[in-house]
Amino acid sequence: MNFIANILPWAQIVLSVLMTGLILLQRSDASLGSAFGGSDSASMYTRRGAEKILFNITIAVAVLFTLSALLALAVSS
Repeated sequence: MNFIANILPWAQIVLSVLMTGLILLQRSDASLGSAFGGSDSASMYTRRGAEKILFNITIAVAVLFTLSALLALAVSS
């Protein structure tokens, strides 16, 4: 358990930097109006190819980060 407690903060740092980079690489096409429920049909698109892979990897990294945070909570108590 001591090994996990020592390596977990480093894993969280790597996952957070990776997730930040993946989010910044994604396409940002939504306007401010769509954030508040506006119906702008031009902002609706389907992810394809590399963009879809990038999106799925971002979700996987976010899930891993969440699991590592929950594990850190369990280890600390």
